Order: sequence, then C-alpha cells, then structure tokens
Amino acid sequence: MKQYLNQLIRVGMLACACLLFIYNAQGQKIKNTLVGNGWAKNTVNTTVFRKNSLTSNGKYQYIAYYDEAGYVVLGQRLLSGKVWKLRRSGYTGHVKDAHNVISIMVDKAGYLHVCWDQHDSKLRYARTLHPNSLVLGYEQAMLGQNESKVTYPEFLKLPSGELLFLYRDGGSGHGNLVVNRYDSKQQKWERMHSNLIDGEGRRNAYWQSYVDRRGTIHLSWVWRESTNVESNHDMAYACSNDGGLTWQKSNGMQYELPMKESTVEYAARIPQQHELINQTSIAADEKGNPFIASYWRDAGSEIPQYKVIYLQEGEWKIRSFDFRKTPFTLSGGGTKDIPIARPQLLVRGKDHKTMLTLVFRDQERGYRPSILRLNGMQQEANNIIDLCDQSVGAWEPTYDTQLWQKKRKIALFVQPTVQKDAEGLADAPATAIRVLEWRD
Repeated sequence: MKQYLNQLIRVGMLACACLLFIYNAQGQKIKNTLVGNGWAKNTVNTTVFRKNSLTSNGKYQYIAYYDEAGYVVLGQRLLSGKVWKLRRSGYTGHVKDAHNVISIMVDKAGYLHVCWDQHDSKLRYARTLHPNSLVLGYEQAMLGQNESKVTYPEFLKLPSGELLFLYRDGGSGHGNLVVNRYDSKQQKWERMHSNLIDGEGRRNAYWQSYVDRRGTIHLSWVWRESTNVESNHDMAYACSNDGGLTWQKSNGMQYELPMKESTVEYAARIPQQHELINQTSIAADEKGNPFIASYWRDAGSEIPQYKVIYLQEGEWKIRSFDFRKTPFTLSGGGTKDIPIARPQLLVRGKDHKTMLTLVFRDQERGYRPSILRLNGMQQEANNIIDLCDQSVGAWEPTYDTQLWQKKRKIALFVQPTVQKDAEGLADAPATAIRVLEWRD
C-alpha cells in the first residue's frame, strides 16, 4: 500500500498521465476526458461493486462521485462532447467507509435515480426533479420495508427501459437479496422479491449481475459463511427471462424461490480458503451464454489468478489466465488492501468468434489500469495493454453498461485512490477523475 501511495504523491495526486489520445496495440483510439476532483483517501469512488458509476441515456452520459468533503457530485455531458456539467448535491455520505458507494441509473422518462451511503444502514435514495436534470429531489424511501439494513445498491435497466433495484438486506454472512421494480408510469417502486437468494441466517450471497441484449438477466454469486473473506466459496448461477419475476438454471429448469445453497446450480465448485474474491463481474455473448470473471487460487498453488467461468454447449468450463507471479492471501473483514483489482469483463461475438476484454489492475504492472484482450477462448493470454503510464493505486474498474450495450463502446471511470485494510484512511488529497473511452 505504501508503494502505490508514494506513487500517487509523486505524480502530484493527478489522474493517470495519459495523453489526450493514445493508441493501443491494435491501433484503436482511446479518448481521455477530465471530469473533476474526488475523494481519494479510500476506494469509495472506485470499488468494482459500484453499479453504476457512469451511465448513458439518449444523447447524455451521467457520472457520480464523492468530492473531497464527502458531498455527492453529479455530472452530465453530451456523449459527443468533452466538457462535463457538474452539480454538487446537498447530500453527503460516510465516505470513511469504502462500502458506501454511489449507484446511478436513468429511467425511460429521463429521470436520474441515485442511491448512496449504504452499508448495513437505512436506505438513502433520491431522483432528479426533472428529466435530463442534475437537481435531486428529497431523500425518500422506496417501499419502506426491508430498508433499514441496506448494502450494495445496484440499478439494472431492462431493454424496455424499466428499472430494477437490487440490494442486500442484512449483514455480511447473514443477508438476503432484495429486488424492487420501478413502475415508470406511476413513478413508484414495487417489491418483486424480499428474499430472492436466501442466506438462511447463516450466510449471504455476494452477487454480480448483467442484462444481455435479449433482456435476459444473468446473476452469479459466491457464498460467504461469516464476516471473514476466507469463507467465500463456490460460484452459483441463475438467470431470468421475464424481467426478474421467475428464475431458472442454465438448462432451463425453473427455481423454486427463494434460492438456497442446497438448491442452486454451481458454475464452479471452489472451496473456502482459496483466496476466492467476491463481487466481480458477469457478461454474456450474443447467444446469451454467460461468462463470469473472478480470481482465486488453485489447490497446490500460492498465486491467485484471474479466471473466466463460461458456459459452452451446455457445459461449464474454466479458463485460467496464469500470467501472475506473486502470491497473496485474503483474510479478515471490511474493505481490503489487495495487490490486484477485482476484474470487469466485457464479451462480444459468439461461438468460436467470442471476444473478451478483461479490465483489471495489478501490482505486477505498476498498479496501472490494464486490459487483457482475447479473440476466442483458446487464444494465449498474452495480449495485455496498459491504458496509461502512471499508478492508479487501489482503483477497481467500473464502466457505462448502457453505452456498452447500445454501442459496444467502453467508457471507464478512472481515479487514483488508496485503500487500507479494515476501513483505514490514507492521508491523501483529492485526485482527478477521468473517463477513458474506446470502441472494443
């Protein structure tokens, strides 16, 4: 941690020193746009479970982050433009806890929905007063039930434009997954599932979700048996073809709800104490086959490696990218200081023409934001590109899911940040937030 803190200070706590335009190995143009300065004493702006840090609707793109004083800042720009219009809201968050991330999404009428400051705490939610606006209305409840112990808020947008809202009700090791649906005509939320994934009071699911172009919702998760990250195990899977109402296994067999440890489909069996990380990413190819990115340590090895679990012709397979050389272990609770980032995964194509982009950060590469590109699942994992020359510290990748879905364009939220174990704070001033864009 000291190493990347020193690196941040040495470069004047600026964002990665990319040129306005740089080129990757395939000759693709990467655009780099400055947004503003954000809180950097921990990773509350840059954790991978921010769903979403960026989002698009029509001709506009939106961004959200905490500034140095802990205020929620919203931003808007034309997708064709470079200049961000920023508005500091009147709302603050407990930014000293890196779990308290901001999640945003725009509904079909153009209203921006914002949830922030959530870690085992009362729901904090508001939406803008007008379409295409940055002015938030009053803080409000969604339904007023199961909203006192909210963590990991996440908006999903269906192809119809309707919104879902997912969150954990309960604490680490003993929580359930709640799902709400937004009625855009009535401008009100309704409960779909109070307990979609049941921890049975003994565990909880750490999930990742994805809506593919067909409208299928893909959901995968690891189980955690206690507050200790060492107790993460296995990778479960479910999907929904009707907007989240009913859920099924990859073979089409419908689940009896709620889903439990004993009843779910497992894409991969991974024992406890294998450095299995929670909350990563899931994607799908053009046929709707799921791909799940994560990392863990194989038995007999001391080195956690990035891996992709994927469904091919009805069979779950695992591809390990064994380029890492440095061992590390995961233990304890709270936000961790980890030498690699949890990865984001983007997939396009299908069958033998499936192309993957894995976005990550690794101490071995100087804490730079990097991408691994793969043309087909059998290709050697040697096409790794650094997106800039300077360290981004403990940053983890988040991107504009709507822009990717509609235009196959990647817009990545990038900010240098620092993270100490157990919610410690670094003595670091605000750092520049940038958006990196390219067409994959």
